[in-house]
Amino acid sequence: MFRLIEERRSDNVSVRIENRKFRVPAGISVAAAVLLCGHRKVRNTPVTDSPRLPYCMMGICFDCLMNIDGAPNQQACQVEVRDNMRIEFQRGAAKLVSLE
Repeated sequence: MFRLIEERRSDNVSVRIENRKFRVPAGISVAAAVLLCGHRKVRNTPVTDSPRLPYCMMGICFDCLMNIDGAPNQQACQVEVRDNMRIEFQRGAAKLVSLE
């Protein structure tokens, strides 16, 4: 279903998706990495608990909201993977934290 067009990338980074370690190509988005690793959902909607996957891959639909390095509500399609990144699926509405 999802594969890289250019198969010869040699630069990889290590990421943790749902506490499992994966090696993914450097320079791709978190959303692309999650799809490449075979995951079939990245979040559940707060109202109906429906599963969601990245859809538009360009930051318009917000279906790819995830917890990235402890920060909730991150658009995974807009964040580039980094070595040792922690990626977790978002379940329902994320709690907002006051900066005060």
